[in-house]
Amino acid sequence: MKAPPFSYARPRRLADVLSLLEKHGDEARLLAGGQTLLATLNMRLSEPSLLIDMQSVQELKGLSVTGNGLRIGAMVTHSEIESSVLVAQHAPLLSLAAPHIAHRAIRNLGTFGGSIAYGDPAAEWPACLLALDGMVIARSLQGERRIAARDFFTGLYTTELAANELIVACEIPVATPSQRFAFHELARRHGDYAVVGLAASAQWNDGELDQVRLAWIGVGNMPLRSSATEQILQGQCLSDALLAQALQTLRSELHAEADLTHSAAAKQHLAGVMLKRALNTLGRPRQLAENSNIV
Repeated sequence: MKAPPFSYARPRRLADVLSLLEKHGDEARLLAGGQTLLATLNMRLSEPSLLIDMQSVQELKGLSVTGNGLRIGAMVTHSEIESSVLVAQHAPLLSLAAPHIAHRAIRNLGTFGGSIAYGDPAAEWPACLLALDGMVIARSLQGERRIAARDFFTGLYTTELAANELIVACEIPVATPSQRFAFHELARRHGDYAVVGLAASAQWNDGELDQVRLAWIGVGNMPLRSSATEQILQGQCLSDALLAQALQTLRSELHAEADLTHSAAAKQHLAGVMLKRALNTLGRPRQLAENSNIV
């Protein structure tokens, strides 16, 4: 199919993008990497009157550390994150997740901000942002808002963004020496959307788990955290009994939804497998975690 007719603008300044959004509202669409939007245009799932191309807006690009946070510009690509020494040092979870995103051609064009704005429950970056207690920085002509990741995603492909707002960046607390990360994803083929995935982080304090964050991919209609399971693990040392309790709690609170190829029961089982793998990394001494064959 062909995309519907629309007007096209390629501003160079963020202020001009915001002015266009203010003027056109829901009739405008922002073009970042285009890996999702162009497909929806061609299938006529989206029919904007104006397409605003942000490739020339330098204010939306770049990675930097400011204070205790890693700032990721909205137009930073998946490949830039994958290859960044700064990301590997300060947000290792993103480095673990990046190779799972589609294929190289898509990672070269797709953007971090575009993925967060779309809020796909099967995408990697929204779950990572949740697991890292990240912050979304949104801006309009009325000013700037900082929205915690846990409040940003509201439903299937829906977020807290207003029609006249765009994401300018996301901020993630820099990793501490005692912090650990795990990322596990199961897909039918490399590059496919995840059947189930888990982005996880925790502080490891002399064997005890602290500030556990478990963010799920592909199990519901939005990126999800399993807060009850996190609480079960809080302040505990990993053991077979704790793992069994965590799995029981996860089964009670996580209600996986079926997709075209996998039943809800299958996804629920796979979520348990993902949790076991993540806890093996988060809750055991590093050498044991690296050498263990636990599944």
